[in-house]
Amino acid sequence: MNYVKATAVLPQELIKEIQKYVQGETIYIPKPEGSHQKWGTRSGARQLIAERNDRIKHDFRNGMSIAELADEYFLSTESIKKIVYSNK
Repeated sequence: MNYVKATAVLPQELIKEIQKYVQGETIYIPKPEGSHQKWGTRSGARQLIAERNDRIKHDFRNGMSIAELADEYFLSTESIKKIVYSNK
């Protein structure tokens, strides 16, 4: 989370109004509803995990065992099972 100095982005009148409620504190202003992105969308992590899971499914279909996949991808056997038996 990035912090921005209020005086750099807000009009002075609005700062004075906010100061009626809070002074010298850090406040969080959430994004409007509907503008939220899913986890990992901006960083690309979601895409990387999807690609990794596709490789795991491919390796499983080509004969690698659950235990081998867990060792190869540094995941628990339960995590591998969730990936290979999911319908996604």
